[in-house]
Amino acid sequence: MRTAARRAHSTWKPYAVGAAVAAALLATTACEGDSDEGGPVPPSASASQSQSQATPPAPDDDASEAPTDGDDAVGTDLCTMKDLTFTASKYGERGEPARHIMVVATNESDKACEIQNAPEIMLGDAQGPAPVMEGTEADEPFTLAPGEKAYAGVLATGGNRDTYEVTFMTLTLGSPGGEAEAEEPVELEMPTEGSFQADDGQRVTGWQPTEGLAMRPVTQS
Repeated sequence: MRTAARRAHSTWKPYAVGAAVAAALLATTACEGDSDEGGPVPPSASASQSQSQATPPAPDDDASEAPTDGDDAVGTDLCTMKDLTFTASKYGERGEPARHIMVVATNESDKACEIQNAPEIMLGDAQGPAPVMEGTEADEPFTLAPGEKAYAGVLATGGNRDTYEVTFMTLTLGSPGGEAEAEEPVELEMPTEGSFQADDGQRVTGWQPTEGLAMRPVTQS
């Protein structure tokens, strides 16, 4: 009887040890899966954390809307009468009548401005400004830096028409593209002493960046 009991006790002991080891392993696994707060870490939280670490942050909206250097550029304003001074002089040989007149506009301001179209020039008591010669206006406005000049030519007489005596001349820049009213005209100093003759054939050229471009159409008429 004692021999049988010993065999039974010897057989139970390995099984008991094996069960204790298995229980210890399960407890260790459970502890390793716990979070810092003592609870298990859900799989979804771990996946979300990994995704946030792998994905770069979205750009800041304010930074993406920051202006570039090009956005700071400012267009050049049109020249006004306050920006410019004007002179008129006879163009041609000494002793000849003042049939060809050169008008010069000088930018006296401290900033660049654009000049366009043609000046509105009244020769004395004419019924309106001298008509613009066809094809003499610049295709685009051009810029006058401080101190730079623009030129326009005036043809006083077109020939074979009744003439009248001019004792004063006025000039204005005209309406800038119809967007505003024309500025008040200024009186030009006469290009000759006394007076000169004009007729209905009078013409004026558009503003040009050089003397030659302005006066060539006038002197060839």
